[in-house]
Amino acid sequence: MATGCPWQPLVQRLPLRAQNFRLAMRKALIAANWKCHGSVTMVDEYANALEHSPNAEVAVFPPAVFLARYASKAANRSDCGIQDLGVADSGAHTGEIAGGMVRAVGGRWVIIGHSERRQDQMESDELIAEKLSAAVKTGLRPILCIGETEQQRDAGEALSVVEQQLRAAFAKIDASQIGAGAIAYEPIWAIGTGRTATPQQAQDMHLGIRAVLRSLDADAASATRIIYGGSVKAENASALFSQADIDGALVGGASLQLDTFTRIIAAAA
Repeated sequence: MATGCPWQPLVQRLPLRAQNFRLAMRKALIAANWKCHGSVTMVDEYANALEHSPNAEVAVFPPAVFLARYASKAANRSDCGIQDLGVADSGAHTGEIAGGMVRAVGGRWVIIGHSERRQDQMESDELIAEKLSAAVKTGLRPILCIGETEQQRDAGEALSVVEQQLRAAFAKIDASQIGAGAIAYEPIWAIGTGRTATPQQAQDMHLGIRAVLRSLDADAASATRIIYGGSVKAENASALFSQADIDGALVGGASLQLDTFTRIIAAAA
């Protein structure tokens, strides 16, 4: 953790918690972000095989065209959601998908603010706040993504960047309204690169994020799941999940192989 971090006083006021306290208070969330991958065969295979466990919820985010099929095939054994969301309920918005439409076909979750959309689609903090508000309004469970670039980390700015993203996202809703959703810390330098934050690096950031949440809403700080995303694999999942403030994972490439993804789910047990 960088010295002189503005979060440090908040972090120091957080109570120490054991791993079993995390399991008691916040059920792990293991989410599969397929991005622009998948097929009908893959949807059927995953929907038939995956199940929530006593210690972990499972949610799959296929491309939008497969969402209804996944929800129908899974029959509530696992959840599914959409990888992005429009801010309007309806109207002349070509290509957009409204939250009510997602709910109508069985989707329960939405990913908001993924770094690939922040970078590739130039999504601003203001737009992400609008999307987070739209998700909450329509009853979807959001996974709000935040994270820093390699340059920002090397400059000692990781914590301040993530704090700014987090506070900006809650511009239109209260922190408590994220409810049964989650915050995903995804260091951009670790997404699809094979590099992964060490368990301690990830824990430090998650603890800092929880400290910011505590400054916004004490109850939300204790209840909100903070999951890690960034080259999560079966080989490193157990070490990551052993950290007190890592409540699961947003899994990219490793979620595209069913046996690998099921091993990651098992690591959260």
